[in-house]
Amino acid sequence: MVPEHVVWIPAVHRDLTAGQAQVHVVAATVGEIVAALDGRFPGLAARLTHDNALRAGIVVAVNGEVSSRGLRQRLNRASEVHFVPAIAGGQIGSGQI
Repeated sequence: MVPEHVVWIPAVHRDLTAGQAQVHVVAATVGEIVAALDGRFPGLAARLTHDNALRAGIVVAVNGEVSSRGLRQRLNRASEVHFVPAIAGGQIGSGQI
């Protein structure tokens, strides 16, 4: 059974979601989440990805842990997924958000 996830939409992209901050998506990978989001909110995949990878400056966090696997990250259980735009001047430290 493929789990349902809570996906948080960055404020900068909510113009495509009619202001929705979070949506529920059934998917097995982060890539499937992006495809499902784009089906519901056309144009969102183009803002989050480029050449089958997350755009530079965007990371994905699953249950508070930044993933190095990007779109390939498997989601074996119901999760909270955040697409996090980079913030200039910051430093990546603990790998948690």
